[in-house]
Amino acid sequence: MPELVRLYIKNVIFGFFIALAFVGLLLWFNVGNLWHLISTSDIGYIAVALLVVFNTVVFSGVQFSIAVMRMGSDDEGSSGGKRDAIPTMQAAERLAIRIPVEEGRTRRQLDQQLKRPR
Repeated sequence: MPELVRLYIKNVIFGFFIALAFVGLLLWFNVGNLWHLISTSDIGYIAVALLVVFNTVVFSGVQFSIAVMRMGSDDEGSSGGKRDAIPTMQAAERLAIRIPVEEGRTRRQLDQQLKRPR
């Protein structure tokens, strides 16, 4: 079996156990009165099964993504692109544009000119 498939299956099993613990804690602490809803319903076991299945999907996906991100190599050499400084002050000076503004008109005058009700 390929190593990546083995890693995925291992993380799905680990996510399943995390989901069982999470759903167990949800029911134990009666979050949102969930224990009462499940225990008094005749099909409450379906709700518990769905909670476990969908939380298994979430937690196994998180575990697998963490495992994949940890697989990266730790090279001591240079990594990334060039490390040149970004000339921020020069770029800001080149981008300065003067915009002429007509003075003396207020918001009320503009509203009256456009005949907008206030």
